[in-house]
Amino acid sequence: MQDLKIWEEKIKEKRKSTEFRDFVKEICSFSPLHIYKINWFLSKFPSSDRIYWVQDWLVFEENRDTLTNKWEEYDFSKNFFLNYKNLFQSINLPALMIQSDVENANYADSINSSKNVYLSFIVVMNCENVLYSYYIKHNWKNVLNSVMVWNSCENIYFCSWIINSFNIFYSRYIYHSSNTWFSRNLVWCSECIFCENLENKSYCINNQELEKSEYFTRKKQILKQKKEFINWYKNSNTWWMNMWSEKILWNFVLFSENIQNGYFVNKVKNGKNLIISWGNEDFENMYDTFCCWWISDFYWVFASWRLNENIYCSWNIEKSSNIFYSYFCNDCSFCLGCIWLKNKSFCILNKQYSKEEWQELSNKIFATMEEDWTLWEFFPWEINPFYFNDTMAYFIDDSFTKEEVEKEGFMWREEKVKVDIPEGAEVVYSTPPARSSLPPQSRGTQGGLNDYQGFDSSGNWKINPEILKKVIVDKNGDYYRIIKQEYDFLVKHELPLPEIHWLERIKLSLKFN
Repeated sequence: MQDLKIWEEKIKEKRKSTEFRDFVKEICSFSPLHIYKINWFLSKFPSSDRIYWVQDWLVFEENRDTLTNKWEEYDFSKNFFLNYKNLFQSINLPALMIQSDVENANYADSINSSKNVYLSFIVVMNCENVLYSYYIKHNWKNVLNSVMVWNSCENIYFCSWIINSFNIFYSRYIYHSSNTWFSRNLVWCSECIFCENLENKSYCINNQELEKSEYFTRKKQILKQKKEFINWYKNSNTWWMNMWSEKILWNFVLFSENIQNGYFVNKVKNGKNLIISWGNEDFENMYDTFCCWWISDFYWVFASWRLNENIYCSWNIEKSSNIFYSYFCNDCSFCLGCIWLKNKSFCILNKQYSKEEWQELSNKIFATMEEDWTLWEFFPWEINPFYFNDTMAYFIDDSFTKEEVEKEGFMWREEKVKVDIPEGAEVVYSTPPARSSLPPQSRGTQGGLNDYQGFDSSGNWKINPEILKKVIVDKNGDYYRIIKQEYDFLVKHELPLPEIHWLERIKLSLKFN
């Protein structure tokens, strides 16, 4: 397929020159962080004319083999993206992706082989008990309000990028460590508080090593300052010293080489514009990739994992190769402009071709795309089905304005997402406002979170279980609740009730500049 190699090289060359902000806008805007109520469905897709209809994942999977019957004949009187748009808008999409071996995860998206997952996104490979978190994978248990927790972790709270660690609280960039609070950049450490950039240390506070007895005395005093916990995390430094890597620009890059604009990168050789990307010793060449792992030769790819290679301008690809401009293909190869195919090869716009037919037609399509100056571009924004300000793009960089992105064709959500508050539910304010500032219907509400938590007469931290019956509103007017699973974790680890909405907690852990 010599002609195909020529087109691949043209795409590669372009993708290697993308500006970081353009990368965030283009790719991360395909990762929603909201779940909407659409008719009787909970859906990651908001209601709009950009999608046809949504359905339950199990129903979708049962009929997935029929998607090759819902194909489009390529029309050369239209450009590639108009051809693709016609196909995309003809398919009933799964409202949420709740895949195999999943238990109790009805309020989450992109979940695989995990259980007890709530209001979280991308949770895969034997994980259990995760709340309000993003991209958690591979054998962990009890993770709340966190981003990027990988490889056999347990009891993680308000954290980002934690690997092979346990009992980590309000911390960032922790590797093979334990029993850590309000710290960053620790490797093989234990019992550390307010520490940074340490290796093989224990019983440290502010990087000062203490006698074991003195350490625990001071730890007890520090952990009584519950009101300060969230502020200590908010104000913590977010920069990481890259380790075991060469020729690196940006931070938290491990075991990698020749990386520009990399953040949360592990075992990658040669790449630019990478966020949450993980390879292995044999994988290289990742450009403009977001939320990808176990991959090689990726160019503009989002949310793809498990032994993929040679993927171009696509999203949600698994165990596939030689995929171009496609969305969610599993165990596929040589697909162009395809959507939700499984175990297929040599398809264009979901239509099956022989190998020879595919080569001839794809070559003609790529040639017209080059003439249109679109061969190396991703899908136009009017195809993107998500509100820009509800996606990872805006969470990562909130300098994007409504005017800027709407001009380019993105959608922007103006109104708050409607919250169904049970009739008669009592509202509790995380920070009680002045009575005169309350709306008339809420002026009878009294008190705040501190009415439901505090130290008892014996000095033990207590949380009143009555909080489970309340609706909490934070200082921005966003509503949330405490669920039983969360309550039990807070009580066990003597943690204060969260004062901000769960989406703001995820955003706080995504902070990296």
